Amino acid sequence: MQAIDVHGHYGIHSPGGRTGLETEMRSASIEEVCRRARAVDIRLTVVSPLQSFHPYGGKVLEANEDAREKAESWDEVRFWAVLDPRLDRSYKQVEELLEHPRCKGIKIHPVNHRYEIRDHGEAIFAFAAEHRAVVLTHSGCPLSFPEDFIPFADKFRQAVLILAHLGNSPDGNLARQVHALQMGEGGNIYIDTSSIKSMTPRLVEWAVQEVGAERLLFGTDTPVYFTACQKARIEYAEIAEAEKRAVLYENAARLLGEEEVTR
Repeated sequence: MQAIDVHGHYGIHSPGGRTGLETEMRSASIEEVCRRARAVDIRLTVVSPLQSFHPYGGKVLEANEDAREKAESWDEVRFWAVLDPRLDRSYKQVEELLEHPRCKGIKIHPVNHRYEIRDHGEAIFAFAAEHRAVVLTHSGCPLSFPEDFIPFADKFRQAVLILAHLGNSPDGNLARQVHALQMGEGGNIYIDTSSIKSMTPRLVEWAVQEVGAERLLFGTDTPVYFTACQKARIEYAEIAEAEKRAVLYENAARLLGEEEVTR
């Protein structure tokens, strides 16, 4: 089944500046990311460079320019403009990048950029609403608990929020993203499947039952996780074929304005 991966990366995965075998295994060039996607009929991958986040804090401004260049060079690549709200220059750069035809919205990562979403959410979502942008955020960890985004998504309904990492929570609460979405009142919240927790038996099926397939988006977190494995989890989920198509590509194609690539 064809797909759009809304949550990809490329580059070196080195949280805290770590090196070693795990860093090597969970890193990949854009070439390798694209090769793995093509192998399983992923038509588009929307990326943000790992350089934006690792080591902690990253090099956001430089990484965004690199992502733009990669998207211009690879037909199957789109990109998120990474916003670090602690940097005044970041807002200006993201504003410019949102005009690029292959930029699909804003990516934020409160954990790696070390800020509390409750402190910066007002400014981030006001900015996103002004530009009618999609915001993809890391979620599930301290500083970025899913429920803490909901007041901002409800207040600024011209923005769309994607809560990444279905099932991710340090306390083992697999329902955290789903329950946060259910709290929202504006119909502008989605969840992506880009978590190792999505491999939990019945979790994807339960999420579809609770919020509907139309609120779920396929993501892999490539190259941190193996692309084919993440896609197979949806293809072989115990849900209807129409629901699989919605999660894998229809929802993303509509949300990101990429209907042509699914034909």
